Amino acid sequence: MAQWTTIQLLLLLVWVAEVGGAQSRVRTELLNVCMDAKHHKEKPSAEDKLHEQCSPWKKNACCTANTSEEAHKDISYLYRFNWNHCGQMAPACKRHFIQDTCLYECSPNLGPWIQQVDQSWRKERVLNVPLCKEDCESWWEDCRSSYTCKSNWHKGWNWTSGYNQCPVKAACHLFPFYFPTPADLCNEIWSHSYKVSNYSRGSGRCIQMWFDPHQGNPNDKVAKFYAQVMDGAGLRRAWAPLLSLALTLLWLLC
Repeated sequence: MAQWTTIQLLLLLVWVAEVGGAQSRVRTELLNVCMDAKHHKEKPSAEDKLHEQCSPWKKNACCTANTSEEAHKDISYLYRFNWNHCGQMAPACKRHFIQDTCLYECSPNLGPWIQQVDQSWRKERVLNVPLCKEDCESWWEDCRSSYTCKSNWHKGWNWTSGYNQCPVKAACHLFPFYFPTPADLCNEIWSHSYKVSNYSRGSGRCIQMWFDPHQGNPNDKVAKFYAQVMDGAGLRRAWAPLLSLALTLLWLLC
C-alpha cells in the first residue's frame, strides 16, 4: 500500500512538472505583441515607411505610418495632447516626448509589462517598463529648461478646450520643480509606465528608447530575457504549493 502511494505521489510530481512547463511555454506569448490600445495594430508587422523618430521600428512595428506621423505633431488626433501647456517646450525636450510616443505606439517588445485596464480608450497599458538609465537621464537633462504644471500627465488636466490645459491654480514651473530627479520624471509622468533601471544601454536588461536600427532592435533581447524571468517565476509558483502538499501526504501516509 505504501509503495503504491509513493508511486502515486511521484506521478503527481511529474504532473506538476508538466503543468509548470506548459505555463512556461504560454509565457512566450509575451514576445512580439501589440497592446490592445487606442491606435495599436492587432499584430506587429513591417511598414514601408515610418515617420522620422519612429522609423527605427519600421521592420516590425505596432504602429502605422499615419500614427507615426501624428506622433510628431502638437495636439495631434492621437490624444489631443498639448506639449506646450506652459509655453513653448524646448525642441530638445520635445524630441524625448516624441520618442516616448514612438516607443509606446510602435514597439512590439513591451509584452512582459502589459497589464489589463478598465478604461474607455484602451484595454491594456504598460507598467514599470525598465527604461535604460541613460535614456531617462538625458530626457530629464534636456527638459530642465522647459516648463510644466503637473507631475502626473496621465490625469487631472482641464480638457474643456478639447486639449489638455493646466488645472486651475496649478502653477507653471521648470521641470525640476515637479521632477527633482530623472527617476521622478520617468517613473511618475505616465503613472509608472516606466521604472528607471539601474542597467545601461546595451546591457540587454533595460528597454532603450533610442537605438540604431541598422544594428537591430536591442529591445528584442530585453523582452526575451524578462519573459524568461517571468517563466521561471511562474514555474516556481506552480511547484511550491503542490510539492509541499505531496511531501505532506507522503509524511502522513508513510
